[in-house]
Amino acid sequence: MIRLAILASGGGSNMQAIVDAYKFGVLKGLAEVVLVISNNANAFVLERARKENIKSVCIERKSFKDDEFFNKAIFTKLQVASVDLVCLAGYMRMIDKEILKVYNRRILNIHPALLPKFGGKGMYGHFVHEAVVKAGVKKSGATVHFVNEEYDSGKIILQKEVEISKSDTPGDIAKKVLEAEHKIYPQAIKKVIEEKFEVKNDFSLY
Repeated sequence: MIRLAILASGGGSNMQAIVDAYKFGVLKGLAEVVLVISNNANAFVLERARKENIKSVCIERKSFKDDEFFNKAIFTKLQVASVDLVCLAGYMRMIDKEILKVYNRRILNIHPALLPKFGGKGMYGHFVHEAVVKAGVKKSGATVHFVNEEYDSGKIILQKEVEISKSDTPGDIAKKVLEAEHKIYPQAIKKVIEEKFEVKNDFSLY
């Protein structure tokens, strides 16, 4: 069974979609969430984790004297939990370079647009949907991609489009895209597991 960690800063609806997918859907028998980490003590994702009996921890930057100790705390939690894949779900911090090295091509992120459009530093949440409206495009969507050292530039794993009408507000688009995210993230995780892992006595890296 592939062991997943979710890193999130907010409500955690994508975390819930992933949990539902291994309880009832496409990830059943393939993966399970064993750890949830948030950098926000008030994030509802922590409450979701408690309700699902998933180990959760809040690791806030302000609790550490510098980034090195903060990142070491995250890395230690991932290692102790024997995490195979890390899934970012609205996590509002860059991932440390050393963590990226250890978990090379094993950290996924979901972005609320069709990358490479509407990506990059500062393009998150409502800023993305406002930019989409301003551009007057007819489609937006969600993208799951591998994480590297640059914002939203890792290899794309899966995308799902949504149609946009002229009357759609950024809020309308956000609702449509979030629904797409909930569908596509578990599918992308399944794809990565099938391509990156093989079945021996257990799931293990190639």
